[in-house]
Amino acid sequence: MRDVAIIGCGMTKFGRREEDLLELLMEASLAAMKDAGLDHRSVDAVYVANMGAGILNYQTGVASALVDRLNLLPAPADTVENGPASGASAIKNAFLAIASGLYDSVLVVGGEKMRAVTGWEATDFVASMTHRQGEYIYGVTLPSLAGMFARLHMAKYGVKQEHLAMVAVKNHENGAKNPYAHIQQAVTMEGILLRPEAVVNNPPIAEPLRMYDCCPVSDGAAAVVLCAAEKAKDAPHPAVHIAGFGQATDIHAVYQRDDPLDLKAVRGAAKAAFEMARLCPQDIQVAELHDAFTILEIVESEQAGFFPVGQGHRALEEGATRLDGKLPINPSGGLKARGHPVGATGVAQVTELVWQLRGQAGERQVSQAVNGFCCNFGGFGNNVLAFVLSRE
Repeated sequence: MRDVAIIGCGMTKFGRREEDLLELLMEASLAAMKDAGLDHRSVDAVYVANMGAGILNYQTGVASALVDRLNLLPAPADTVENGPASGASAIKNAFLAIASGLYDSVLVVGGEKMRAVTGWEATDFVASMTHRQGEYIYGVTLPSLAGMFARLHMAKYGVKQEHLAMVAVKNHENGAKNPYAHIQQAVTMEGILLRPEAVVNNPPIAEPLRMYDCCPVSDGAAAVVLCAAEKAKDAPHPAVHIAGFGQATDIHAVYQRDDPLDLKAVRGAAKAAFEMARLCPQDIQVAELHDAFTILEIVESEQAGFFPVGQGHRALEEGATRLDGKLPINPSGGLKARGHPVGATGVAQVTELVWQLRGQAGERQVSQAVNGFCCNFGGFGNNVLAFVLSRE
């Protein structure tokens, strides 16, 4: 199996965008190809990560449309869908295609145009990936599952509302340093939790989760170019290697799981990624975790092995996950502030890690980052991918 490297990255600004989905995908793709020093003759295949174009934008066949618009014909092109983990699944497919020797270079781009509909419609669209007979028809949404999960975790491990707010404050602070972030505004504990006006500015969404505990609905796209490591020597930037990846699944319906607090797929995906990379959590200097809800950053940091189970909020209290901490988590701002165009998120996480490992992250740069880790959370933890990236 050949080693695989990432030689190019590109991203649009996340947020409310006027451009249509294909324009966003093109913007990110062209930026990644330029960053990699490639022209259209150098791309062997294209994978497009997207969850909702057929529902939200009345656009199907997204990969076919994009490869034509980019003048990459006759390159093979596929659309990859794995809910909010679509981006990581597309990168995994590209990795396997190159590692097997089938292709030498692959463009992976993920994107979504979610603000084409109302917030309520977007929430319903995302909820469609829950168990249809046992959850969706009874009004279950992702915020409701996250609220239940947060309440159970708080009761068992002593996590408080203040800890959830700490995640939001940290990630907004990081997002304010990220020119691609949807939300580039710092917030304070007092402003979102303690002041009387916080009831208005930060209303309940799914108790105990409030508005600032939930990621925004975003448009945007991100792209990476992967190639065989032996062919990365001529790239304009130092190559970042995919040292390991893992993927695991769990019972689809949350109510059927033995312990709803046990994110088995996160733990399994992380374990497989570390084993493939021949590294351990202590070897990681920067991480991007899927904080669609603030509680998920805390629990994923435990399930991935960075902190003992039930102690993630203690590490947060101690400042371990800040930019200047022992393990900076979500320097990009995470889904919480960078935004969450669901098809783009996994690619955006990898893009941030590449910038960090290259030393190109600007104000949010983590010092001496050699190895990075990301977790892309599909469904409510029922299909999860993790990657370990290493610089040369």
